[in-house]
Amino acid sequence: MKLAENIKYLRKRLGLTQDQFSKKLGIKRSAIGAYEEGRAEPKLRTIQDIAHFFKCSVDALLSRDLSKSDIGDSDLKGQHLRILPVVVDENSEIERASIVPLKAAAGYLNGYGDVDYIERLPHFSSPFPELPQDRTYRYFQLKGDSMLPIKAGDYVITTYVQDWEMVHNDGLYVLVTKEEGIVFKRVLNNLKEGHFVLKSDNNTYTPYNVQVEDVVEIWKAEGFTSFALPDGSNLGDSKFNDTALILERLNNMQKDIELLKLKKD
Repeated sequence: MKLAENIKYLRKRLGLTQDQFSKKLGIKRSAIGAYEEGRAEPKLRTIQDIAHFFKCSVDALLSRDLSKSDIGDSDLKGQHLRILPVVVDENSEIERASIVPLKAAAGYLNGYGDVDYIERLPHFSSPFPELPQDRTYRYFQLKGDSMLPIKAGDYVITTYVQDWEMVHNDGLYVLVTKEEGIVFKRVLNNLKEGHFVLKSDNNTYTPYNVQVEDVVEIWKAEGFTSFALPDGSNLGDSKFNDTALILERLNNMQKDIELLKLKKD
């Protein structure tokens, strides 16, 4: 872990003493010294505050050697330093999943890097055992019909993608873009040419390109949840009912065969 070295490097890069830095964060100077010397580790909320202050992601602060990175430059992998604020349960220090409903979609484009904004979004501890607790989740509510059978109003459950080279072709992703806002599509990874190809599952929509510099976040879809229950209007034509009818007829044939056997006896 690179936390101690990164805190010291970034503090000095801004020309701050430990005392000045501690006052800006609102913590004791002795704590800063302990963090930089590796004698103590800050709580997750403090790590978030440090990352926010230095305008970098928590992942980068913890795992990358920032003395070898140019903070001002982005790269094609999407690993340029970005803030990824999350909400943490005060008691367990486990991350809570944030929800981005449609009414918040426009504001999210401006507030995705703002700790206070993310904390104002609805959030909860995920109840699904299929979702590991050690990941960062966002639930994005969808609009439009481009990804049927996932419909407008459904929520896509996503995990954060730090390394954009890990975006797999034809995988389902939510992209937060400067031009279009939040979009949910199948993605073709064309980083070598500096763009992604976005495809809809509804073939009435034409695939299109999004340039890497237009993308600010990528989230991988893990599942979705819907409150649009089927109305039952097509149940008479369903494959389920066809199967049930076949089974009923087979059962009747079996009874007829047994009756014939009894008559012969």
